[in-house]
Amino acid sequence: MTKQHDPRAREGAPVTGRSFAGGVGDSAPRPDGVLKVRGAFAYSSDLWMDGMLWGATLRSPHPSAGIRGIDVTEAVKLPGVHAVLTHEDVPGAKHYGLELKDQPVLAIDQVRYQGEAVAIVAADHPETARRACDLIVVDYDVREPVTDARAAALDPACPKVHERGNVVRHQPVRTGETFTAEVVVTGEYEVGMQDQAFLGPESGLAVPAEDGGVDLFIATQWLHVDQEQIAPVLGLPEDKIRLTLSGVGGAFGAREDLSMQIHACLLALYTARPVKIVYGREESFSGHVHRHPATLRYEHGADRDGRLVYVKAEIILDGGAYCSSTPAVVGNAASLGAGPYDVANVAVDAYGVYTNNPPCGAMRGFGAVQACFAYESQMDRLAEACGLGPIEIRVRNALSEGSRLPTGQIVDMPAPLTDMLRRAEAFPMPRATGALDLRNLPGGVSNTTHGEGVVRGVGYGIGIKNICYSEGYDDLSTARVRLEVSGGEVTALVHTAAAEVGQGLVTLQAQIARTELGVERVTVAPADTTVGSAGSSSASRQSYMTGGAVRAACEAVRERVLRLAGMPGGTLTGEHVVAGDRSVPLAEVLGDRFVEETREFHHRPTTPLDPVTGQGDSHTQFAFCVHRAVVDVDIELGLVKVVELAAVQDVGRILNPIALEGQIHGGTAQGLGLALMEEIQVRDGRIRNPSFTDYLIPTILDMPPMSLEILEHPDPHAPYGLRGAGEPPTLSSTPAIVAAIRDACGVPLSRVPVRPQDILAIVDTGHRTPAAPA
Repeated sequence: MTKQHDPRAREGAPVTGRSFAGGVGDSAPRPDGVLKVRGAFAYSSDLWMDGMLWGATLRSPHPSAGIRGIDVTEAVKLPGVHAVLTHEDVPGAKHYGLELKDQPVLAIDQVRYQGEAVAIVAADHPETARRACDLIVVDYDVREPVTDARAAALDPACPKVHERGNVVRHQPVRTGETFTAEVVVTGEYEVGMQDQAFLGPESGLAVPAEDGGVDLFIATQWLHVDQEQIAPVLGLPEDKIRLTLSGVGGAFGAREDLSMQIHACLLALYTARPVKIVYGREESFSGHVHRHPATLRYEHGADRDGRLVYVKAEIILDGGAYCSSTPAVVGNAASLGAGPYDVANVAVDAYGVYTNNPPCGAMRGFGAVQACFAYESQMDRLAEACGLGPIEIRVRNALSEGSRLPTGQIVDMPAPLTDMLRRAEAFPMPRATGALDLRNLPGGVSNTTHGEGVVRGVGYGIGIKNICYSEGYDDLSTARVRLEVSGGEVTALVHTAAAEVGQGLVTLQAQIARTELGVERVTVAPADTTVGSAGSSSASRQSYMTGGAVRAACEAVRERVLRLAGMPGGTLTGEHVVAGDRSVPLAEVLGDRFVEETREFHHRPTTPLDPVTGQGDSHTQFAFCVHRAVVDVDIELGLVKVVELAAVQDVGRILNPIALEGQIHGGTAQGLGLALMEEIQVRDGRIRNPSFTDYLIPTILDMPPMSLEILEHPDPHAPYGLRGAGEPPTLSSTPAIVAAIRDACGVPLSRVPVRPQDILAIVDTGHRTPAAPA
């Protein structure tokens, strides 16, 4: 069930009077949709150029080791090999990084994680390149890895992974003075390492140019920050590093960091030949960052009526070997660590630390996901201690517009959490599972049960997520829009550097242009670095930021056209310029001229969190989602079947209904994966399951039917009143599912993903207090 209205009747409706479909508020079709369904879409792994070479990477088998020497002699001799490069061949800066330049381009004197790049090879065949890697001899001095994140954060005796120390960032949040209460609940929680699990592996093609630069065709999330990191390493100015976005087979945060970009460029410039690199699946697990695993200790105090008095929390996030976006993840976890609740007294300490585990960075909902699982689990414990239901405890404490967060920031936008919670509670319950259809039972067609030992449970979760970049970052996006007559038809061309990673951004840019300019024919140019930065396709920010930039550029184009027509104050409607009773065809106004404008869009300023108190207006916008989960649990085998998921989300304004529903479904699916099956198994710094055979992700058989209710309370600070929508469902779906399992089994689950043995270990002790079967 989706609540929708006429988009042209809502606040912030466009000034045009278009009569065709495909504008803001419509379910405009995706231009890449049919191609992807048919398998005809060109991804970055499909890139090809005559005469190109293939690149490959030699990676460390050890999570921690010194390097005494690297011998490439035999690799260079192999027929078909054109280059074998080590750190000594890097012409410029030896290190790069997203927030801190702490990661070697190629390992210099040590390796800090299993899979770290040590050498790169270019050859005329990919198998030859891999064979050459096998011939490189590295003399390692193997060391004991640092793998305990809590020890790395708090134990002064723990060895240092980097000379600067193991703590990348410690962010406290302090407010209030009262930390005693009538009802106190405590809990320790753990979130496993989740992978973004995109289907398209890291890949790209670097082509040397006649001017001494390089053209890179790449699947990424942020073209300009890639350019900024690549240029110093190559010792070239940024304008000689030209990037064009290629087809992206999923991202979810993992393509924010560099993978093969610098390596392909180095090999291309060294050999003066195009070089393509495509990771295999196992290498992909080493070649990109993952979600930070976390350990979290919480204490909640409340009065007898269940109203929060205080929250204490210690959040430790394992950043792995290099910084990546760990500081931002810590900032989110700290500032949102108490959840979407009014509480006057808060003491949170969030740490991001270095270890010799695989590097971790951006993943959908970063920082907020880990905290949400813990604070929502705590709210369920508090409800039980106070004799309240899971909805009532949240309603009594839910923040609202005008509430003050623990950081001191005022929520100055609609926050209809009480209404959202009541709507989630009011969804009709699914019918009892039919025992004759094994697909509807835990274990599915494996025939583990015919309904015996199956218990139903219901759980709820709610989350708060910041939208756009925070803590004083000057977040911006740039758009260039051109209006002209082509083939006798007025057409608009939109050009940005914003990465389409599957979220439907190309579609939305065209929708905005149609809406603001009143023309039906809109082309979106390929994203590249010949236009200003659009920032990253992360933080649920592109609709807000690039949408805002496209809208601003269109408004500037429209004003110029109206002046050309001598109708200032008029409108563009149905490809006519209209003012009062006067109407002139837009094609006649333009003639053989074009009107082009470029605009930057910046969101309202934010401030960094105070490093001691955590106070500050650190976020631009907040988004909320509530989930209700219904599960069936086979309490004899520990198997779980998610029967239904229902979500209520406030999106400010619906821009594309079908795309929005897809984002909510997709975010929910990743939350289900974290709740039940997705975890990179790391032991002693080594990944044990680097394949989609052993790393499990939800399939169509795992995703249940979903009911949606989408609310529209416009944010007055945002373009069209919208709220970023892609991340919030990932937060709240995980704790809702785990709460439902607890409800079914009566087990105090405190770790995700929940494994069968986690259920059985407690059920078998006889402490189970199962809910009645549906």
